[in-house]
Amino acid sequence: MNGPRADARRVLDGWRPADPQQEALRQSFLTLLDARTDACLRECAPGHVTSSAVLLDATGENVLLTLHPRVGRWLQLGGHCEPGDATLAGAALREATEESGMTGLVVDPEPVHLDVHPITCSLGEPTRHFDVRFIVRAPTGAEPVRSDESLDLRWWPVVRPPANTDLGPLLTAAGAGAARG
Repeated sequence: MNGPRADARRVLDGWRPADPQQEALRQSFLTLLDARTDACLRECAPGHVTSSAVLLDATGENVLLTLHPRVGRWLQLGGHCEPGDATLAGAALREATEESGMTGLVVDPEPVHLDVHPITCSLGEPTRHFDVRFIVRAPTGAEPVRSDESLDLRWWPVVRPPANTDLGPLLTAAGAGAARG
């Protein structure tokens, strides 16, 4: 099982970001996918594709963030692709559902943002996450329930994320993506 590698290739082949930096990252992701048959598996030590959810409330004005226990900062929901994941968007939706405790979430199948960051993840070895980020929408009245994967979980205004985060570019992209969808 190689996770959603074929889907990742298809999705990133078809996605054309307007931002030149996002386009450069897209090309890097495609290179990784072409070079490594295990690119979507956490066991891919040089780096692996992960999938994140920018979980917006029904109004699109608030984003659900988790205080990540390993990183110690507020982040979007998401994580590693699992063997049962057929698509990257499906992995983002699964992660959002697991980490938020909410049902009835809907994922936009088109990426909204890409990021590559160094991290020591669950295998205990330094690596890089090639993170593909998707907008996920919560139904009206949905209330999150914190899981064991989070120190805290709360809604933040998209235009005013918590201090000391680097979520600005992601939330700007998510705001533009939410407006189009």
